Amino acid sequence: MLPDVGAWFGPYTYLASEIAFGGVALALLIRADAVERAGKTILVLYPVAYVWDWYTLAIGVFAIRLRTGVELLGIPVEEHLFMIVVPALVVGVHENLHRGE
Repeated sequence: MLPDVGAWFGPYTYLASEIAFGGVALALLIRADAVERAGKTILVLYPVAYVWDWYTLAIGVFAIRLRTGVELLGIPVEEHLFMIVVPALVVGVHENLHRGE
């Protein structure tokens, strides 16, 4: 059984997970010297991710529990972080897998 971190962080659970995984992504990007490349990728993907996220939230595809309730441009602030952390983590893993090739 997985630990219930929601009991520890309450409405900050989603934010805490984004910070934790964002730290992993940043460490991988720094290790691979790929922070700038990841930044470019994130900038290109962000508008598409934003529209996708806004739309799915607007039509009720999913509900986000254990979040701060703070919204920015119509979506939860945690979702903005998610749209940065996920591609950063993917690029970080990719760059570390292919280092030295």
